[in-house]
Order: sequence, then structure tokens, then C-alpha cells
Amino acid sequence: MTEYRVAPPRRAKLELLVRKNEDGFEIREVSSSLAYVQSRPQRVAPETWELAAVDSRVAGQRNFILKNMKTERFLVLSEPERFLWDQMDGRTSLQEMATAYVLRYGEFDFEIIPNLIRKLQRAQLLTMTPTSRLRRVLARNRRRRVAQALERSLLVLERITVASRRIEPTFRRIYRLGGFLLFTRGAAAVCGLLALVAVLAGIWLTRNADTVAAGFGARPLTALIGVKVLFFFTLAAHQIVHALALVHYGRRVREFGFTFLHGFVPTFYVDVTDIFMARRRARVVTAVSGALVHLVLGAVWLVIAYWSSPGFTQAFAAASGLIQLQAFVIALYPFCFIEMDGYHVLADSLGMPTLKQDALAYVGQVLRGRGLGSMTREKLVWLAYVGLSAVSIVAFLAFNVWLILAATA
Repeated sequence: MTEYRVAPPRRAKLELLVRKNEDGFEIREVSSSLAYVQSRPQRVAPETWELAAVDSRVAGQRNFILKNMKTERFLVLSEPERFLWDQMDGRTSLQEMATAYVLRYGEFDFEIIPNLIRKLQRAQLLTMTPTSRLRRVLARNRRRRVAQALERSLLVLERITVASRRIEPTFRRIYRLGGFLLFTRGAAAVCGLLALVAVLAGIWLTRNADTVAAGFGARPLTALIGVKVLFFFTLAAHQIVHALALVHYGRRVREFGFTFLHGFVPTFYVDVTDIFMARRRARVVTAVSGALVHLVLGAVWLVIAYWSSPGFTQAFAAASGLIQLQAFVIALYPFCFIEMDGYHVLADSLGMPTLKQDALAYVGQVLRGRGLGSMTREKLVWLAYVGLSAVSIVAFLAFNVWLILAATA
């Protein structure tokens, strides 16, 4: 029989950043047992943080969004974590907090308190926090020269960001000068009418797809690239409407700019995290409003294509309208493994802010042979999300291949 030797565990230590006086701090290192007896974490002043509840209709529990109003950091807390957060008043020791947790929930998770402390420390929501450790993530295949060159290129692109944190007055001015009209019932009616027009024009163009595509002439791929370049600039309008929605609901536009998403996808962006502190209706309207830009532009382009004579103009307008409507569907369609507007609406409606991450983690465990386990409503939602997303991506790729073949035929 093989004998395995297990090294004895090291005595755990905790580094605490403790206020020494009004102007400074000192680092105090204590053993874990002493830390749990004597240390008393204290949350920041009440006027520097904000808490909002997010109800879950699937798991039957509540989550909370905790915001640091000074650093503009946001955290998702479970109901037990919210309970512990309420105990961090500077008077309750960690041991007393653990005791209160057991009395409240009848059991104790030995990882919940240190994990919560680490989360709050990173968000600067505790006056006593453990010092953070430097983390180094080594990429796979870094020894290969091609991988090294690609990684360096992506790092350079990630650093290319043109942004402004003082743009909010500009958006407020735009809102006062007429932007508020976008959030009226009249605007909603216009969007509904344009959606109907887009459907009718799309049906006509589909029936005449061969004639319309022939208008590109001998350079269909070049024309399609031009359509996509023009489409790129409409992404700015998408983000501007998101920002105006924030202003409409009295929340703050923290940042607006241009960057390379994931290191290689150029895009415009606006920081809408402050809307999480508003009601669910405000969050849904903020998410949907930006996507409606593509619906409006798509309908306009298709109407132009409908009234144009066969030729390049008609083909260009039809392609532009199609890509705008495609962007509208992608933005609002939640099942594509991309955290777009529709995904956020779905996650918010279900009360599952980490839906994609939890679903992929669960399906990954199943594929590794750990089994489905006892089936719950949450697991059913995770399986449905992954299944629908996989099927949708395959269908989307097939549709685009068909379009390219039809245009080049």
C-alpha cells in the first residue's frame, strides 16, 4: 500500500492595515487565531457607500449591489454576505460575526468571511483590510515566439483608450436640448412604427435579394467592408443613448470613450454601472434604449433601399439596413455567450447577475464527468442558457455564410 506524506499546514497569518493616526496607517501581522478573536473590521462611513437589492426569481433569494461612492467600485453580495456586511461596524469581532452567522443560518462556511474581506478590501470599503498580494497570470504557450509577439500586440492595443471622465455635463446639456424626447411615449410609438416598416421592407428585399445583391457589381466584398466601416461609427450613437438614459434616471455618467475590447475589437463605450443603483425598470430601459438605435437606422436604410432604383445605392442601403437590424437582434438577444444589453436584461429579470459565469462553470463540471447532480431551477436555467447560446451561435454563423455566398454568387 502506497504511503503518502502530507506536509503539516503552515500557521496562517493575516496582515492588517490599521489606522495609526489621522494621517497614517501601520501594517500589523497577527496569527489567524488572534485575528479572529481581536480584529474588528469597520465599513466606511454611511455617506460613502450605497446598497441596492436585486431579487432572484429563480433561486428564491436576494442579491445586493454594493457601491463605493468614492472609488466608483461595485460588488455583488449574497444575502449571507449582506448579513456579514451589516455586522462590520468596528465593534464586532470576526469571531462574534462567525457566531452570529451560525445563529442566523444554522451552519457556517469557513471561507465566507475571509473571501468577503478580500472583496471589500479590493473595493476599499473597509478601514481595516488585509494587504493585497501581487498576482501574475502567465499566458499559455508564452515560450513560443509567435505567442509572445501576439501577446505584446494585444497588450499595446489594450492600452489604447481615449476616454473622458468629465463628459457628464455634455450629456446633460444634450438631454436638455432635446435628448429627453427619446424617453417619451411618442418615441416608443415611432420605434414601433419603424419596426413594422423594417419588417415590410425586409420582406420585399428578401424576395428580390438576387436583384439587390447584383447592384454591388464586381466588388461585393469591398462594398461590404465599406458598410461595416460605416456601421462602426453608429456604435458611438448606441453608447450616447445609453448615457442619455443615465441622465434621464438621475444617475451619473462616469466615463465615455473609445477602446479595443478584448484587446482587438475597436469600439466605443460608456460606463453605465451607476444605473445598478436605480430600479429595475430604469436598468431595463437603459439597456434597451441603446439597441433601439440600430432598429431605427436599420429601418431608415431599408426604406431608402426600397425606394431606390436597382444599383449600387440600393445594394449599399440594403446591406447597411441588414447589418443594423442584425446588430439590434444581437444586442437584445441574450443567448450568445456575449454580455450585451439583452443578456443584462435577462440576468436582471432572473436576479442572477453572474448567469453566464455560473452556467459555463456548471456545464464544464458536467462535461468533465461530475454528473448533473440533483436538478434545481437554477441548474435548469444554466443548462437552457448554454444550450440556446450554442445553437444560436451556430445558426448565426450559418446565416452569415449564406449571406456572403448569396452576395458573391
